[in-house]
Amino acid sequence: MSETDTETESKCGGKTTESKTTESTEASTSKCGGKSAATESRDSSASKCGGSKTSEEQSSSKCGSSKKKQTDEKVEATIDDFDGEPGQLVAVGLGPGRASEMTTLAKETLREADHIVGYTTYVELLPDDIVESAEDIYSTPMCGEVSRTEEAVDRTLAGNDVAIVGSGDPNVYALAGLALEILESKGATASMVDFDVVAGVPAAQSCAARLGAPLVNDTVTISLSDHLTSMPTIESRLHSAAKEGFTIVIYNPWSRKRRSNYEKCCEILLEHRDPDTPVGIVHGAGRDDEQVEIVELQDLPELGETDLVDMTTTLLVGNEETYVWDDRMVTPRGYEQKYEY
Repeated sequence: MSETDTETESKCGGKTTESKTTESTEASTSKCGGKSAATESRDSSASKCGGSKTSEEQSSSKCGSSKKKQTDEKVEATIDDFDGEPGQLVAVGLGPGRASEMTTLAKETLREADHIVGYTTYVELLPDDIVESAEDIYSTPMCGEVSRTEEAVDRTLAGNDVAIVGSGDPNVYALAGLALEILESKGATASMVDFDVVAGVPAAQSCAARLGAPLVNDTVTISLSDHLTSMPTIESRLHSAAKEGFTIVIYNPWSRKRRSNYEKCCEILLEHRDPDTPVGIVHGAGRDDEQVEIVELQDLPELGETDLVDMTTTLLVGNEETYVWDDRMVTPRGYEQKYEY
């Protein structure tokens, strides 16, 4: 089925990209006031949960286990294009993935939101009762950070209470800062939309909990993703952290497009740390495929080509005092230097 993109005028005041198929389409009004195209044959069947889903989804999932139909409109506007009172915008951290590891405040905030916006993978982690209570859910795939954050802001300026969600904490490699930047670029203010952040458990802490007590002393977090930070800068930061007594948390360690980043990271760490330094590896924390292992630093390079290390993996590199006891990583805080026990 071929698709073409056309632009229509949204009631929010901006342009919205509308996907039209060669089959007949029916325009439906988005919660933001824009138009979206919905195919009659594929998307018009209603789920028992109140959202629309494809016939394939209906045959493969029960009520409550599937997510609401994702709207595909996008609104681009400034504050001058909106009439009336803005809603509230909240950046919500989901934690590692399991509903049981979400904070009570995060759950309460999401239940009160009119709209929920987020990366598709994170939206799929939401508890069913939260999905069912939302008026609308909007998600984009990977690399849609700016577009979905803009969408969240525009929906808020149009008068909706909006939650933009992410795994871990909104202030750790996440979208709390971007939301404020986009609000500023549109001529709005944080107080105008009552912007707030609901903290979540970051990957560093949730993974540390699965490994024992590796981060009890000074710690540095570094992402190996060079999508927004250049690799020379990442390398410089790795050198600086590795030669000092920090424990180091490595985010986004491996992808098929960034094999060399991981290899360079291992090289730098081994330049400054002993080969037998303990390294905790947590893959898919809080998800169905969770794996936890403790290895030596010298073993890390060969693990890059395994299923254990990917973009859902977090590495916790011990410092010169970190050791393994009873299958748990321990980084002394320094109490043994002042007290006898």
